[in-house]
Amino acid sequence: MRVEIWSDIACPWCYIGKARFEKGLAGFAHRDQVEVVHRSFELDPGRAKDDIALVVDMLAQKYGRTREEVLAMEGNVAANAQAEGLGYRSEGRDHGSTFDIHRLLHLAKARGLQDELLALAYRANFAEERSVYDDAVLVELAVEAGLDEAEARAVLADPTAYADDVRADEREASELGANAVPFFVLDRRYGISGGQPSEVFAQALEQAWKDREATALTPVGDDAAACDADGACEVPQPGAATT
Repeated sequence: MRVEIWSDIACPWCYIGKARFEKGLAGFAHRDQVEVVHRSFELDPGRAKDDIALVVDMLAQKYGRTREEVLAMEGNVAANAQAEGLGYRSEGRDHGSTFDIHRLLHLAKARGLQDELLALAYRANFAEERSVYDDAVLVELAVEAGLDEAEARAVLADPTAYADDVRADEREASELGANAVPFFVLDRRYGISGGQPSEVFAQALEQAWKDREATALTPVGDDAAACDADGACEVPQPGAATT
């Protein structure tokens, strides 16, 4: 069974959703027969490579909030991340174009190291003092994931390398009706949107495994926090129930 996950490094719910999915997968009896493929989805596809801003400032401008309000929102997202055992810095993170990261992830996919690089990129972006919008950091992450340094540098130096693969993923997301991430597709039969609880993923895996004759994409789970195609991320308010 194949699970495809459309996501973006800039999306906190993709980071959290990946951890929740992996918890659901860990308890699935047929997990060794599940192939996980990560697909590209840019939250800010028109952003220039050199247009980098602090996340807190970007969110304040996008939502028309004060810095204090944004920090409270970020603190609540951090609590969700920490509940999954993930590190999360509420301040000091950068926001920029993720196109180069997605291109490098396609190189990693071709070398069988996609999940390794994605995990390192998420950790660098959300938990560490490392900007994933810096080519030097991306090369470091690629090498840590097991990629060849020269090959990684060559991809970053050539803006056309794997560009078509990124665009193909994004077109496919649109065709499937995915307008927010994370978006999970199980065997092209079940679709799950947002950072759902691990129990929802576990149930969906069981359903997809048992019902292999379905042909239409069936939504699974209620609405959950996600980041939409305009780059806006749902942020639960402090004290609100979250999923």
